[in-house]
Amino acid sequence: MGRQGKLVTEIMVRKALQGVMDPELHKSLIDLGMIRKVDIDGNRVRITVALTMMGCPLKHQISDDIKKAVGALEGVSEVEIEMTEMTDEEKRRIGLTPQKDEEGTAARFNKVGKVIAVMSGKGGVGKSLVSGLLAVALHRAGKSVGVLDADITGPSIPKMFFGERQHALTSPFGLVPPESKTGIKVISINVLLPDENQAVIWRGPLISSAIRQFWGDIYWGELDYLIVDLPPGTSDASLTVMQSLPITGIVLVSSPQDLAGMVVRKAADMAQQTNTPMLGLLENMSYFECPDTHRRYEVFGPSHAEETARLIGVPFLGRLPIDPQIAIHCDSGRVEDLAAKEFAPIAARLLQLAEEL
Repeated sequence: MGRQGKLVTEIMVRKALQGVMDPELHKSLIDLGMIRKVDIDGNRVRITVALTMMGCPLKHQISDDIKKAVGALEGVSEVEIEMTEMTDEEKRRIGLTPQKDEEGTAARFNKVGKVIAVMSGKGGVGKSLVSGLLAVALHRAGKSVGVLDADITGPSIPKMFFGERQHALTSPFGLVPPESKTGIKVISINVLLPDENQAVIWRGPLISSAIRQFWGDIYWGELDYLIVDLPPGTSDASLTVMQSLPITGIVLVSSPQDLAGMVVRKAADMAQQTNTPMLGLLENMSYFECPDTHRRYEVFGPSHAEETARLIGVPFLGRLPIDPQIAIHCDSGRVEDLAAKEFAPIAARLLQLAEEL
């Protein structure tokens, strides 16, 4: 800490904090209005910091940077940090949430019929695969379809649809999503980044803001269906989709393990708490069928999907097998070439359920 003897003032403290940056927004804490209050008692300084969200994973770094900057001032012997959260108005002021009447630059030009979100609660169960297969099946049924990849930190949808790197285009109405070879429109953070391998290290508010922009600032045009691929879990991203987008219904994806069933029940509980309709549950990676003998092996154990669907109170849509061809086609951007005959009755049932809503 700084040497004692000199009287420290609030002006000195705020000047020192001008050089402390938010590690994600890359702007000064002072300029962002995050320094809500500075109290000085002799050589002790107490600072109240308003975070963009209380669960901020970088709050300890922010605290350490503040203590280092203020503690270096002559006359400061102790720095205390009290943390609180910004109000909605403060967040809007720095662009973290849209104004209530702000619908997006392209929203008034879009006409989207039904919005179906695909949710799992757990990673690694094939949620993105189901999103892609559902989009393809709907397109084969004669529907105009788009896919919104809401998994900002782990996007995989573009890899499934494009053999080569694609980028969003600009238009007078807003950014235009690239189209697959059959005409499915796809938006993802990876079609906006200069390098698809670049990590997106964002906190909740920025991820939520990006998802809202994917809905309101992207020129989708006229779509019969928009499929939203949600990230795993019940985090800010999923909550943003359920609260900000006109969701027609949610498709729940699970796998045979008991753990996956437990976690998908959490996702269903989130949907119920947000009054979001659930279209049904399907199980992925249910079995492997040997190509020589056609005997089925339950690699991940016996299925619990029907029981889980019954407990949640939603229709059981069916099971999908482990199929090596899926990985081959998705890795080469050819998901539209998959026959996916096991998915056809599931897609038909989902289309029926969605049309009834």
